[in-house]
Amino acid sequence: MMFAAIAAVALAIGIVNAFSFAQDAAWRGDSYDIGRRLFWEMSSIAVILLLLPILVLAVRRMRRTPGLAARAAIGAITLLGFSALHISGMVWVRKLALWLAGGAYDFRFSLATVLYEFRKDAVAAVLIAGTIWLLESRRELKSAAAAPPAPPPPQQASSPDVIWLRDGASRIRVVPREILWVASAGNYIEYSLADGTQHLIRGTLAAAESELARFSIVRVHRTRLANLDRVRGVDLKPSGDFELAFDNGQTLGGSRRYRRAAASLGSRTAPAGITTDDRPAKQS
Repeated sequence: MMFAAIAAVALAIGIVNAFSFAQDAAWRGDSYDIGRRLFWEMSSIAVILLLLPILVLAVRRMRRTPGLAARAAIGAITLLGFSALHISGMVWVRKLALWLAGGAYDFRFSLATVLYEFRKDAVAAVLIAGTIWLLESRRELKSAAAAPPAPPPPQQASSPDVIWLRDGASRIRVVPREILWVASAGNYIEYSLADGTQHLIRGTLAAAESELARFSIVRVHRTRLANLDRVRGVDLKPSGDFELAFDNGQTLGGSRRYRRAAASLGSRTAPAGITTDDRPAKQS
């Protein structure tokens, strides 16, 4: 499509130029001779179209090359080569066509003639190269838009295996299995991990409960959540309150309002290496 678009524009310009030159000649008293004018224009355009791959390669090389000076050098070399090949090719096409028709073509080679042709070649090359540059940019944008989105990196916040505790600009990565309990502390919530680490994060216990429920971390007190998967024993008090014993020896008290959470432990499958124990747990 790029070649077709450039060829269509070049042919249109060539035809308009041919009729304009023929009309100018007629006004000066010379022969109108539209056929000869069209031949001059079409022979020039044919060579330009054959040289389009050079301009395409030059534009692509310039787009990949950093630095203005390097790009200018590529452009200057391309322009000189393009003009030299265009002038040579145009002259030989005309000589061959007229020789086959029984005529002759005289280019009238001189510095003034070469400069005259070079000026026209420079304008044509810059316009065509600019068009190619725009088309290449559009193609790259379409390719980028059609590319499938990159897969998310592993262990993001949405991963079921980890959560991120957020406090302002701080982010702390935590494995839910390592959480023993979560407690409310004013405007903060405190996370206690099995290795003894504690994190104080600004937030509400209700928000933490909603996020952690899927990990069997449930409310056992108005101000506390407990990880039921880490409980190895529960001591049910006569008052209805209870005490949970975790697999690392720590204990946590629960209130009778949330006794159902403790009662459900009897029907849960104990994690590997952990046994349920209905005997009273010693205070750590």
